[in-house]
Order: sequence, then C-alpha cells, then structure tokens
Amino acid sequence: MKNLLLLFAMISIMISCKQNDITPEVASVPHKDSTIVDVDKDKNGCLASAGYTWSKLNQECVKAFTGIQLNPTDNATTEDETLCTYVLFNENADKAEIFLPDEKSFIATKSGQTKSWIYNDYQLIAHNGYELKKAGVIVFSGDGEIGNKVSGSDNPDGQE
Repeated sequence: MKNLLLLFAMISIMISCKQNDITPEVASVPHKDSTIVDVDKDKNGCLASAGYTWSKLNQECVKAFTGIQLNPTDNATTEDETLCTYVLFNENADKAEIFLPDEKSFIATKSGQTKSWIYNDYQLIAHNGYELKKAGVIVFSGDGEIGNKVSGSDNPDGQE
C-alpha cells in the first residue's frame, strides 16, 4: 500500500511538473489580435472589404452601391456592378455624390429649379430615372431605383 501511495505521489508530481513546463511557454506567446480590420481600412477608416467607401457629401463611410445604380450606356444590361456608377443625394437633394466605376467620386450641385446637378463637364439629369452626361454625351443611365439590380435570380422575390 505504501508503494502504491508513493507511485501515485510521483505520478502526480510528474504530471504537475509537465503542466508547469507547458504553461509558461503558452503564456509567453505574444497574443495577436485575431482581426485584420486595421489592415483593410482606407485613409478615412472605411472598411473596403465590407464595401464601404468615404462619402464626401455625407462625411461618413457608406456603401455606394446602395445608392441609385446607373449602368454604362455602351453596356446597359451589364450585371457587373464594378462597371456601374452610383448616386447618393443629400437630405435636401440639392447635391448628389456620384461614384464612378474607378472608385472616384465628386459632388454635383443642383442648378436652379431644373432637374439637373452639375459638376465640371458632368451633368446628372432626372429624366425617366437618371442620366449622367459627360460633355453632353450620355455615359450612364438608370431607372432611378435605389440599390444594385439582381436579374436571373432563382428566387421569385429577387433575393439571394
């Protein structure tokens, strides 16, 4: 019985020593943040991988593709959202931020009582939806509905 107790004590000591040997190594491993959020933020703190971009008009991170989608006139049926332009208006609708496919945006201002917003040689016109002209030529147009369009969906309500 005495030998059994001695054996049990030695096994207990060995197990506890082995755990102590492992524990300091684990504890000394520097903890890394499991998120990579800071790596993917732009200069304004917007999370690009989640679809956010900085809005000059609203002064906050927005998802531009939730605005009014305008398709390129030379490829009007495209489902490639990266080729489309998106429009977001301010609260009074007297200014429109236009996000071009190259991810640059500009703010167009409503001119008088007309239904158009102007920035340099760009003109956004409310006409059967919206048309974006550059130097008098329509380069983008859309039906004026908010959000990206999904066609060919298997779901009857159009959601994925």
